[in-house]
Amino acid sequence: MTIVSIGPVTKDLIIRKDKKESKTGGAVYFQSFVFDEFYPDYLIITNCSDMGLIKDFPDKNKVKLIEKDETHFFINDYPNNDDFRIQSSNFAKISIAKKDLEKLLPENIDAFIINPLNAFDFPKETIDYLKSFNVPIYMSLQGFLRYPNEKIGDNYSIKLKLTSDVKDITSDIDGLFLDESEALILFENNDYKDFNINEIIITNGSKGSRVISDDEYKIEAVKNDNVIDSTGCGDTYMAAYISKKLTSKSILKSANFASKIASDKLSFFGPFKSDI
Repeated sequence: MTIVSIGPVTKDLIIRKDKKESKTGGAVYFQSFVFDEFYPDYLIITNCSDMGLIKDFPDKNKVKLIEKDETHFFINDYPNNDDFRIQSSNFAKISIAKKDLEKLLPENIDAFIINPLNAFDFPKETIDYLKSFNVPIYMSLQGFLRYPNEKIGDNYSIKLKLTSDVKDITSDIDGLFLDESEALILFENNDYKDFNINEIIITNGSKGSRVISDDEYKIEAVKNDNVIDSTGCGDTYMAAYISKKLTSKSILKSANFASKIASDKLSFFGPFKSDI
C-alpha cells in the first residue's frame, strides 16, 4: 500500500535579510523527505517543465513526472528573519488533469495527498476523480485560495480569495491542512461541521497548532532557539502528521509528532533531515 502525494515541484528564491538562495521547493518536495524517513512506501506525482528538479528528491525512483510547459516559481522573502513571509509567484497555469493521472497511479493506495500551490493546479474534475477511489484524502488548502494580485517584475503578489467551488472541493475528505489566516477565510462563522471533514488541522507557526475533529486538540509548538529557515515547515508538519496518523490512528500522537518534526526542520536550510 502506498501514500500518493500529488502537486507541483517549484523553483524557489529564499531571501533572508541580505542572503539569497535558490532552492527546489513545493509541498511534494518537502513532504518526500519526511516520507522517506517515516513512511517509505510513498509515490510523488509532480508536474513541471524542468526535469532537473527531480534529482533533488531523496529517491528519484519514487517520483513520477507529468511534463508541462512551465514550472512554478516562488520568491519567499523573510524580512524579519522569522515566520513572517512576503511571497510572490509566476502563477504557472499547469493544471493536473484526470488524464495526467490515469496511467500513473499504483494499484494499491493507502491515501492521497493533494497539494495545490495556486488555484489553477487541481480542477474540480481531478479532485472528484481522486475521491472516487474511496481511500483517505488529505489536502492542503492554501493553493485553492491563491490568485495573482499585483505584478512584481515577472511575478505577481498573492491574494487569498474564496471561490464558490472550494467548499465542495474540501468537503468529504479525511484531513484538511491550513493556517489560521486561511481558516478565517474558509470558516467565517466557525462552521466546521458544514464541510464533512474528519480532521481539520490548523497551524500557527511558533504559536502551535490545533486539530478539530469530534473534539478540539491544542498542540504546543516545540521550541527551537536556532531558527534558520521556516520555508516548507507547514508541508513538513503535514507529511509527519499523515505518516503517524496512518500507522497510529491517534490524532494527539500524530499532531505532537508533526510539531516535533516541523520544529527540527527549522534548524537548517532546505527539507527535513533525520541526522540533526
